[in-house]
Amino acid sequence: MNTITGIDASAPVVVRREIAVDAPLERVWRLHTDVASWPRWQPDITAAQAAGPLRVGDAFRWSTAGLDIESTVYVVEKPHRILWGGPAHGITGVHLWTFEAAGSSVRVRTEESWDGEPVRADAAGMRAALDESLAAWLAHLKSAAETP
Repeated sequence: MNTITGIDASAPVVVRREIAVDAPLERVWRLHTDVASWPRWQPDITAAQAAGPLRVGDAFRWSTAGLDIESTVYVVEKPHRILWGGPAHGITGVHLWTFEAAGSSVRVRTEESWDGEPVRADAAGMRAALDESLAAWLAHLKSAAETP
């Protein structure tokens, strides 16, 4: 049974970011959770596939920065919260996304934890890379959601 309910706050690398998106909550949620569409609006992702709408226990595959990743969905609370993660290339990542309507916009928050030997070997470098990646992801999500 799944016991992962959030990021690992004690991991050597934890990054938190947020952004306001001027779009309806349902549009932002749909865009973000339609894994197969990621490469169309997220240029850092070169491939992505999921069997269908994300459900707890589902695995999906995606590629970014030359890395092939398989993530497992741990929590889905449509349209407000989704948590996924898993091991990839010696790194155990857990990624939480929350979506909160604020008037006609949406506050998107993301938190991600990384642990594992490669992370412990260069926590500062890994933190910087993850921070840059999450900032870019949020910017691309905002742009895609705000484009009619």
